[in-house]
Amino acid sequence: METELSSKQQAVRGGLPLVLGTITLVQSLLTVAVLALATLAPVAALSLGVGAEAVGYQISIIYTAAALVSSSAGAFVRRWGACSISQAALAFGLAGVLGLTSPNLLLIALASVFIGIGYGLATPASSHLLHRVSPPSRRNLIFSLKQTGVPLGGVIAGLSLPPLTALFGWGNALLFVAIVALLLLIGLAPLRPSWDSGRDPALLARSDLFSGPRLILRSPYLRMLSLMGFCFSATQLSLMTFTVTLLVKDLDWSLIEAGTAASAVQVVGAVARVCWGMIADRLGNGLLILVLIGILTVGGALMVTAITPTWPHLAVVALLAGFGVAAFGWNGVFLAEVARFCPPAQVSTAIGGALMFTFAGVVVGPSIYASLYSAFGSYTTTFGAIAIFPAVGVGFGVLAQLAKKKPMR
Repeated sequence: METELSSKQQAVRGGLPLVLGTITLVQSLLTVAVLALATLAPVAALSLGVGAEAVGYQISIIYTAAALVSSSAGAFVRRWGACSISQAALAFGLAGVLGLTSPNLLLIALASVFIGIGYGLATPASSHLLHRVSPPSRRNLIFSLKQTGVPLGGVIAGLSLPPLTALFGWGNALLFVAIVALLLLIGLAPLRPSWDSGRDPALLARSDLFSGPRLILRSPYLRMLSLMGFCFSATQLSLMTFTVTLLVKDLDWSLIEAGTAASAVQVVGAVARVCWGMIADRLGNGLLILVLIGILTVGGALMVTAITPTWPHLAVVALLAGFGVAAFGWNGVFLAEVARFCPPAQVSTAIGGALMFTFAGVVVGPSIYASLYSAFGSYTTTFGAIAIFPAVGVGFGVLAQLAKKKPMR
């Protein structure tokens, strides 16, 4: 189903370098918004009067909103254009981060919905642009490079927010994120005429809200692949959400030490995404790489249970980084595989439909993690319990291979 794109379709201002750099930055900043409260949970929870594990529920609110929006985001991209939708994503993220500074838990929940809307819009828009400018032979690598924006956002959050909190308080640290989002939103404006070309102003987005999920459900392969993404995302966001809290609460690290360690894990995850994408392109088999990643993720989750306060800091970071190589490494290969299996005109729609499944996994993952923590009382032990997610994901990968030759209905 892969076809070469016409020169007219590829005529995007700045070409691949500018598109890739810009949308990766957008992805990074929105990820900072998603992880802001999780990064500052040990401090913010005290002032809000809740337990630090409650951030798992906040992350679930974000991704519930993202899942609902992503199902129709492809139609929004086709109607208004990828650049305009990227600006809208930043606007929602900006409003959400400002709302997180409120002392009212209901307002924080509403702000989390706004962040989720922005996050749900971003990836279909960026995937639409990337598919226009990327050669098929390098698509796994290019999509993986774009997806480094997620762990890079975690790096930025881990390195910047704890020190800013120490200097100015956690509320002012979030204001800094909002200012950067506003500047990037304004900076995208000159790119709109070119990047939004090909949009269909006559398209009524409301008439096509469920085109993404329908497209996924019609294809046995995309259906199994999306369920695999559901399982992998549940594990990934649990690691992203609870790394800092695990280090502070279970191992008695300082917030700055924990944030720095979490950033190191995210850096390794970003590099891993690129490497996995290169390997998938070299082998020409993205699904095989996804299954391998799932097996390694199971091992990483189980090994975390062995960590104790007596471990040297370097050993803890090394183990968590090894876990992150797998848990953070799958997204780019996954998105490229979805894009490869559908017609070029339906890429943003298919990506939006697949993301509805992966975002649903994020909704389930941190919430289940938080609930299991209440039972176990240990963050390290809880990671062992959630190893069931990637294990089931590997099973869906096997089923996807069996379904690969079945046509879309």
